[in-house]
Amino acid sequence: MKKLFALILSLAMVLSLTACGGSGDTDTTGDTATDDTTTSDESTAGDTDAAEENGDEADETSTDETASYDVSELKIGLICVEDEQSGYDAAHINGLTEACQELGIDVDSQVTFVYNIGEDEECYDTAVDLAEAGCDIIISDSYGHQSYMLQAAQEYSDIIFIADTGDMANQVGLDNYKNLFTYVYQSRYVSGVVAGMKIAELVENGELTEDNYDADGNVLVGYVGAYPYAEVVSGYTAFYLGIKSVYPDVSMQVQYTNSWYDWTGEYEAANTLMANGCVIIGQHADSTGAPSAVQAAYESGSTVFCVGYNIDMLTSAPDTALTSAQNNWSVIYRETLESYLSGAGIPTDFAAGYADGAVQISALGPACADGTEEKVAEVEAALTDGSLQVFDVSTFTIDGVNPTSILIDMDLDYTGETEGVVDGVFQESVLRSAPGFEARIDGITELNNG
Repeated sequence: MKKLFALILSLAMVLSLTACGGSGDTDTTGDTATDDTTTSDESTAGDTDAAEENGDEADETSTDETASYDVSELKIGLICVEDEQSGYDAAHINGLTEACQELGIDVDSQVTFVYNIGEDEECYDTAVDLAEAGCDIIISDSYGHQSYMLQAAQEYSDIIFIADTGDMANQVGLDNYKNLFTYVYQSRYVSGVVAGMKIAELVENGELTEDNYDADGNVLVGYVGAYPYAEVVSGYTAFYLGIKSVYPDVSMQVQYTNSWYDWTGEYEAANTLMANGCVIIGQHADSTGAPSAVQAAYESGSTVFCVGYNIDMLTSAPDTALTSAQNNWSVIYRETLESYLSGAGIPTDFAAGYADGAVQISALGPACADGTEEKVAEVEAALTDGSLQVFDVSTFTIDGVNPTSILIDMDLDYTGETEGVVDGVFQESVLRSAPGFEARIDGITELNNG
């Protein structure tokens, strides 16, 4: 018998959210209005066979039941850090909805969505509430939820707890505690290619001023980041490398907001970067704040463009949005639920990318340079077949040299101890599903510490 508080919460959820038989209302507004997709933070030689390897490793640590399950009996809960107004959360809501519909899971009666749950004890209380309400699988969508999900998993061993974007599952040794993510660094790289094409066009047309270059003659690029976590560092590094693959003479500044979703903070961070002369503003933050700032600056006469995250930003920045890096969470959720329903068990860590359709970029905006569509198709094909490796160490330097070793922190003590470079490629999202690349490479400057 759990604490009385949890039981009271359970009763409240039955009444207001229909506790895992909830309304399943996924009607989204605001940021999601332009999101026409279901989306929104490798082999031993790289990306090519990572999905297979990741699954193989996870199978060794997963001991879920082998019996198949009746799809009509499955109850699922999704804990969201924000709500439908956040493009990131909307991507999870829409992705899980689509996956369930494809598998014959009735969203209205079998899925409960719980919104605006903080990365604190509230997450634990919500997870307990969903467990008491009869959910078989409970998912949280934010990195800071994971320790509270683990706490609940330790108490409810017969329920699967999945902490999306988390990095603890392969260390804690619980059969019912899992992590999921995508190879979002791949779509960030592609979005960087789009930005690089635009920069090359601006330079060729003579549209930049001396304020848009650093002292070494590099074009200035800005990036609005949430926190200095590996997920964000990996993402902005992939974006930067994508730009450099097209136009190598660039440098990038990163401004942190200390929040996943802060419209005003993201708007102000973008303004800071544009004041420094940055002509492209990328982001790993969940609102439309940065694109809105870029659009306002453009309308005031500045030459500046933006690359978003999670959703198509053309509604907020019709003249300046080039594209957005996106996750297709429906792929990740569908494969996870299929594995559970078949009795094969959910891998401890699971991630996938272009080869599985799990990442993509949004539609190209009208401001994109000529030839961008063809270049994107070329790069996406190379990522899909594995001939292009995002974190090929020959393509970047650290302290002036190409690194031969980059350690990843696998035991979560904030110190890298496990070799991440194999055959010249950092194995992102292979040793664990969550990003592990947090090396600071040359050409990128963090303006604040997060």
